[in-house]
Amino acid sequence: MNDSKNEVKIVVYEPQYKEAFKALNEEWIKTFFVMEASDYKLLDNPEEQILNKGGHIVFALLNNEAVGTCALVKAEDEPLTFELSKMAVSPKAQGKKIGYLLGTSLVELAKSLNAEKIVLETNSVLVPAIKLYEKLGFKHVPIVDAGYDRVDVQMELHLNI
Repeated sequence: MNDSKNEVKIVVYEPQYKEAFKALNEEWIKTFFVMEASDYKLLDNPEEQILNKGGHIVFALLNNEAVGTCALVKAEDEPLTFELSKMAVSPKAQGKKIGYLLGTSLVELAKSLNAEKIVLETNSVLVPAIKLYEKLGFKHVPIVDAGYDRVDVQMELHLNI
């Protein structure tokens, strides 16, 4: 018998998840850092700042509750480049490979959109996150124009089209 109680489902953004997008991210950012103006800009206005600009947001649902989220923010049109951004998993749902499921689904989505690469910014204290990104195939690159004060790691993934 399939135990669907622990089954994680990845779904695309819908307006009812807007608050979860902000709450999940705010929770993890405040655990390690301070919220910055650029955080609020994206988290308060995901439709305007991400979706309407050609980006995508997905959520991980566990028992129909949003316990994780991640966004693909369009960075460039030519070549098509996305930033993997705002990945957050609720502490109560950690250890269920949710970050990997979110990351994999967005990498596949970027490939299906014929994107050339995905970039991301993070911080070296987030060792599990960095290991996750490495597992997804991201490589470390020199830091250029970091979008947040807390950034000390930049990575990118070239998609073989």
